[in-house]
Amino acid sequence: MKLQWSDSLSVGNALMDSDHRNLLGMIGTVEHALRSGNGQILSQAFQRLVVSVSIHFVNEERLAQAIDLDFDNHKKLNQYLQRELEHMRIELDAKNGIWSDGAIEHFSHSLKNWMAAHLGRDERLLKPVLVAQPYDLKP
Repeated sequence: MKLQWSDSLSVGNALMDSDHRNLLGMIGTVEHALRSGNGQILSQAFQRLVVSVSIHFVNEERLAQAIDLDFDNHKKLNQYLQRELEHMRIELDAKNGIWSDGAIEHFSHSLKNWMAAHLGRDERLLKPVLVAQPYDLKP
């Protein structure tokens, strides 16, 4: 499965769309690092992804507050996704750069599924509300 940005993934807000484009790029970087077998590069790339996801989720929450949107369920989904991502990071760090082809495919697929779930299921909950707002609305 290849994940790349397209206008169909837009949720109707410039900040969110920019965050999503960046996260997709970071997942590509993590996948490349994973395939390289370099544990140090992978650890750095994955840490950047974890930090960026955290910032993105804060941006989402602030945006939801700015438009008075009930965000409790979405926040729970985000917390679950963060735990999943952190679990992947810990597992990969423990392997210290030694991964089988099967492990590479597993983690690559898991990251793509993680992002697909966020973009597809979770963000689609926000889109109907966000498209009614100015595209450049900031929290």
